[in-house]
Amino acid sequence: MPRRKILTGRQRAALFDLPTDEALLLHHYTLADDDLEIIRSRRRPHNRFGFALQLCALRYPGRLLAPGEVIPLEITRFLAAQLGLRPEDLAEYASREETRHEHLAILRELYGYKMFAGRGSRDLKVWLEKKAETARSNEDLARWFVDRCRSTQTILPGITVIERLCADALVAAERRIDARIVDRLDDGMRDRLDALLTESADGSVTRFVWLRQFEVGRNSADMNRLLDRLGALQDIALDNSLLSDIPPHRVSGLRRQGERYFAGDMRDISGDRRLAILAVCVLEWRSAVADAVVETHDRIVGKTWREAKSRSDACVAEAKSTLKDTLKAFSTLGSALLEAHEDQAPLEEAIQNSGGWSALRDLVATAAQLTDTLAADPLAHVVQGYHRFRRYGPRMLRALEIKAAPVAEPLLTAAEIIADGDTTTTRPRTFLRRTSKWHRHLKDDDGHRLWEVAVMCHLREGFRSGDVWLAHSRRYGDLKEALVPAEVARATPRLVVPFEPEAWLADRKARLANGLQRLARAARAGAIPGGLIENGILKLDRLTAAVPEEADAMVLDLYRRLPEVRITDLLLEVDDEVGFTEAFTHLRTGVPCKDRIGLLNVLLAEGLNLGLSKMAGATNTHDYFQLSRLSRWHIESDAMAHALAMVIEGQSTLPMAQFWGAGQTASSDGQFFPTSRQGEAMNLVNAKYGNEPGLKAYTHVSDQFGPFATQTIPATVNEAPYILDGLLMTDAGQNVREQYADTGGFTDHVFAVTALLGFQFIPRIRDLPSKRLYLFDPTSCPKELKGLIGGKIREPIIAINWPDILRSAATMVAGTMPPSHLLRKFAAYPRQHELAVALREIGRVERTLFIIDWLLDADMQRRAQIGLNKGEAHHALKNALRIGRQGEIRDRTSEGQHYRMAGLNLLAAIVIYWNTKHLGNAVAERRREGLDCSPSLLAHTSPLGWAHILLTGEYRWPKT
Repeated sequence: MPRRKILTGRQRAALFDLPTDEALLLHHYTLADDDLEIIRSRRRPHNRFGFALQLCALRYPGRLLAPGEVIPLEITRFLAAQLGLRPEDLAEYASREETRHEHLAILRELYGYKMFAGRGSRDLKVWLEKKAETARSNEDLARWFVDRCRSTQTILPGITVIERLCADALVAAERRIDARIVDRLDDGMRDRLDALLTESADGSVTRFVWLRQFEVGRNSADMNRLLDRLGALQDIALDNSLLSDIPPHRVSGLRRQGERYFAGDMRDISGDRRLAILAVCVLEWRSAVADAVVETHDRIVGKTWREAKSRSDACVAEAKSTLKDTLKAFSTLGSALLEAHEDQAPLEEAIQNSGGWSALRDLVATAAQLTDTLAADPLAHVVQGYHRFRRYGPRMLRALEIKAAPVAEPLLTAAEIIADGDTTTTRPRTFLRRTSKWHRHLKDDDGHRLWEVAVMCHLREGFRSGDVWLAHSRRYGDLKEALVPAEVARATPRLVVPFEPEAWLADRKARLANGLQRLARAARAGAIPGGLIENGILKLDRLTAAVPEEADAMVLDLYRRLPEVRITDLLLEVDDEVGFTEAFTHLRTGVPCKDRIGLLNVLLAEGLNLGLSKMAGATNTHDYFQLSRLSRWHIESDAMAHALAMVIEGQSTLPMAQFWGAGQTASSDGQFFPTSRQGEAMNLVNAKYGNEPGLKAYTHVSDQFGPFATQTIPATVNEAPYILDGLLMTDAGQNVREQYADTGGFTDHVFAVTALLGFQFIPRIRDLPSKRLYLFDPTSCPKELKGLIGGKIREPIIAINWPDILRSAATMVAGTMPPSHLLRKFAAYPRQHELAVALREIGRVERTLFIIDWLLDADMQRRAQIGLNKGEAHHALKNALRIGRQGEIRDRTSEGQHYRMAGLNLLAAIVIYWNTKHLGNAVAERRREGLDCSPSLLAHTSPLGWAHILLTGEYRWPKT
């Protein structure tokens, strides 16, 4: 039977190789006094040396030394220094095998080490089988097993034994989970699930394939197609408790497998496995389709408002010529009346000479009509969307399991009236605020059409804010259930604020008072760097660049020294050093991909925006179907993120990267990418980028130029909520201390949460002089700053909501939902929910402190400028890399768009790694020539060049 190989060579080395890193040697191979006493009882130097070496190997990595194993020189020198011996003294130890066995027996007796055998091995196997259910990868389980052996002083068996044990445990865990799910299904449910693989949905595909073909739509037709699928999934009537005790990553894995199998392949899978995949897919798709329904409704409402705004603007534009004529006529009439009045002539005659009373009546009527037209807002035209909502609204409201907070119960009552189709019931308006503009328009509502439109529009806002939610939904679930308990918040080390609001308030009051005094003194002395406060108005100068003249010449010389390289050779070189392809394991087995060249072809196709079909024609190794199979079973979001993290970590350890920073500051910014024309119909047009539809890649870039996180977001959304995603959901982001962003990346809520979690948030605010300061006591403000004060901090609301504020921040740290989801809900509260208001007040405090520090600290301004420039320079590199399809993202599915953006970011990170390494070589070459390579100059270099990289043409790989 062939050996089951589930780990790569790099992974096996990480578990079994003897350490050579200085920190590991100090931690594991430093001998204690009692160790030295036992070792010195050996008579000959080589025996003392060998005895100590065996002891250290048993401690870490926890294994026996192999016969003839070459011991790294770092270890022999480290031990020799502690034992007072020479490294050469170890050479004689390997000459007598019996001595090694005798020493091993003594070590086991003295230190309690035991072999992997007997009851101990059986207990470890039982433990391993239990842990296998929660393991996310083969490597995780193998590492846990090795750690367990070390903690129990069990000598590690051979690596092949460990791989076989882990593989068997993972298979057994998989079968137990499958059986656990299937045992909860009755015979009728099993038959209904199996029928999905044989029944035809529309004459061309099976119902199973048809159910998984869904995307967020853009119109009522798409909505009804989604509702068809939601209805079919609900008719299967699977209970959500079916997966109550199944680890979430196991559920996700089963779903991903179901989305990659074809119906014929599914029918060939054994019973329990097949039924488990089908059951998970039905439950997961049911929730996902419901979320897609809500998102589609959101887009339809947005499109309706955009059209209403366009109609309103068109009416105003059409009225301009009539307005001009009307004003001219009134001017003529007024002049005639004034002239008659001055001449004491009859006014009647003046009116008759100007057209008569009939013309005057028409003129007054036209003026009244123009007044109404110019005063009209989009609400006057939004009723045009009634027929669009009517085509799906009642059906959607009946299909969704909508819940509501007490404040939104009137809205839910109104939605139920629409769902029931009751035309006789009185239409309540209690879901509207008293000051709402809807009331004025609803007075003239004919047939309650506008009322239904109002309900559908407010339902959208309710879902956005969290006032209404869906049961069993990840994106639109109950916000209260998502927040972690108070005791979890208290145990969250990332929170850097006291748990008592009084302590935080006292600290911020003191800091504000001190900051205001410093700013006032600087204003009086004219000592604000690059600015001044004159008559209560803040004026700032543009920050000047501070780049030495020699830096440009040095950068050009360094890049001239870089070797020209094909993108294929570049990928192979970086993978040889980092091993990022090991992150792309098989979705079914968890085994790393064996076809490295094929996988690199797929990643290159994503990163260059070519697509698999174009890549198949350009490469010399694989056809389309081979690439498609690799993409289907190895490419997924977690793997992309893991590979990126490996490249970023590797690049950060290169010597050249240290000249750019320590990885503790970062910037984030969105980059626009055009999409196919269907984006216009999907409400994905942002006026900032013209009429071209598109999406944005929101990327976090470290001070070492590593793009450690990227998200694909609609071009129409605010970027600010996504700042914390990159910081909290990646290891590199957790190391950041200062985060820079542009004007579009800040809100008061972001200021609040970053401060609660210990990040120094430094946005570059374009219109900073227009921003106001908020104080606890505005009356105590120095007179020089009176004109900058915007209002008073509502202290009581912060104190009352402090526990929930901490819960919200801890929830973002816990990762139970992306921070952006939570921040978007807070920003969308239409009724100014108290928690959202409290966060806003905290944000105002932190923003005021930031503005004071910014105005007085020119170094902070320059750091932010440098950080943001690094992020913007990334845009140029990515624009150069996305050579395929004229740079347009043509993938129709959100998953495809995400992979295209993630692939581009990974490719950019790989190029940055290669450039960082070879720039370091070029610097060493310059130093040998005696040229200036001072750290102050090297800080102005960057690894973002690409002129030396051959990106186009055929993609030739070496024969392997």
